[in-house]
This record gives sequence, structure tokens and C-alpha cells, in this order.
Amino acid sequence: MFKKHSPYAEQFKQLSHFEGLSDAQVQKIVDNSTHVTLPADWALIGEQQPADKAYLILDGEVSVRRGGKEVARLGPGDTIGEVAIVRHSLRTATVISVTPLELLHFTAEAVEALTEEIPQFKAALQATSDERIAHDQEA
Repeated sequence: MFKKHSPYAEQFKQLSHFEGLSDAQVQKIVDNSTHVTLPADWALIGEQQPADKAYLILDGEVSVRRGGKEVARLGPGDTIGEVAIVRHSLRTATVISVTPLELLHFTAEAVEALTEEIPQFKAALQATSDERIAHDQEA
């Protein structure tokens, strides 16, 4: 089961992108993150910046912008910043909070370690990355 002081594990487990993970895997992912709350209008990630962190949205909404133009809105269950880490590239967009946010923050090192140790986590991030790349090519 989950540790007594890990309310975010239960929240994480409810997110559809991460179905099929065991309790132990969810706990390991949550243990390798930091819970963060941010206000609206906060820039989380800047376009063309190095990939040093990623986020998983637990609650709230963000605007994804390229060249100042909004290209997407993301919410609970979505990941932010994983594409550049998975692809070993610079950020492809700026991400700004539209509402107050509740997030799990991951360092690039934590993402890389978790993707090596938990294949389902890697598959979920890779699928998200592939979806976004495909969407970018259609646009």
C-alpha cells in the first residue's frame, strides 16, 4: 500500500495516462517528484530553453504557446516538459499557467532514472511525446 503521508500517490493513480502501474511503481514515481503549487500566469517552461525539468499536472490548466501563439491547453493527467527530455532537445514551447496549479515536479535526472526503471512510465511519456510530435507535424 501507499505510505501514510503520500496523498499524491492516490491522485497520480487516478490519472488515465498511467493506468496499469503497480502501487509500488506509483509510489516510486511520486517519491522521485516534488509536489508544487503555482499561481495563475506563471511561466513554467520557456521555449528554446534546456530540458531540465518536467511536470505532471494534478489540478489546474496551462496554456502551451509557440512564438507567443497558443497551440494547446493541458490539464490534469497531462505531462509538461517531457518531450524535450525524452528527445534530448531544447524546449519546443512556452508553458504558462492559466489557473492555479497543483503539480508533481521531476528533474531531468529523475525522469531519465524512472524511465529506465519503470518501462510503463517510459511508454506513457513516449506515447505523449509521439502524440505531440505528430500534432506538431500536422499543424
